[in-house]
Amino acid sequence: MFEHENLDAPEHRKRRGGLAGVRASFLTGLVVIAPIGLTVWLIWTVIGWVDGFVLPFVPDKYHPENLLGIDLRGVGVIFFLLFTLFVGWIAKGLIGRSLILWGESLVDRMPVVRSIYNGLKQIAETVLAQSETSFDQACLVEYPRKGVWAIAFVSTTAKGEVNRRIPREEALISVFLPTTPNPTSGFLLFVPKSEVIMLDMSVEDAAKLVISAGLVYPSDKPEGALKAVEEAAKAIAK
Repeated sequence: MFEHENLDAPEHRKRRGGLAGVRASFLTGLVVIAPIGLTVWLIWTVIGWVDGFVLPFVPDKYHPENLLGIDLRGVGVIFFLLFTLFVGWIAKGLIGRSLILWGESLVDRMPVVRSIYNGLKQIAETVLAQSETSFDQACLVEYPRKGVWAIAFVSTTAKGEVNRRIPREEALISVFLPTTPNPTSGFLLFVPKSEVIMLDMSVEDAAKLVISAGLVYPSDKPEGALKAVEEAAKAIAK
């Protein structure tokens, strides 16, 4: 008769513990490496895409394989940045502004093109807005009822007719309450300052929290990132 292996023996428990440790270490390394690798791959892919789009407009003698004898990635990005700077410099002048107004007047006469251009222009102006128009701070407000809290972003203090018409005994601040998982849509609320809890986390961290539906929390301490990696590895190992 064959003797059954004792699963509770110290040697078996030690071997099983060693394999579990190796697995946990591998998964921890994977959690660390995967975001870095994907980020590098994404940047490399975007650079190649920009090169493929821009280099056909560049004379052949300025291509890296003809100028340097090697296929150097990123030259198209450099040309794109220089061209963008040149266009921005021209657009700041009187002649550039006149050309832009003339071009937009032509676009306004084209029904389909007008809608596409105006939509893309509005998106670009929103995304590339100056820092002084960005949100000041993340906060918590009671919404949609008392006892239920939601993350919002402080815009500014209430002004003008809104500030005059709303009956209250204290200052009002305007906050933008984003929706999940699309933070570009939401609600504009005018809330008494005493009913707003300011958060220490940055606006970027609060936005990540909203987009992830509460799955990605900012770390309170510097070592929080390492703990988050370890916890993620443990969750995958289960």
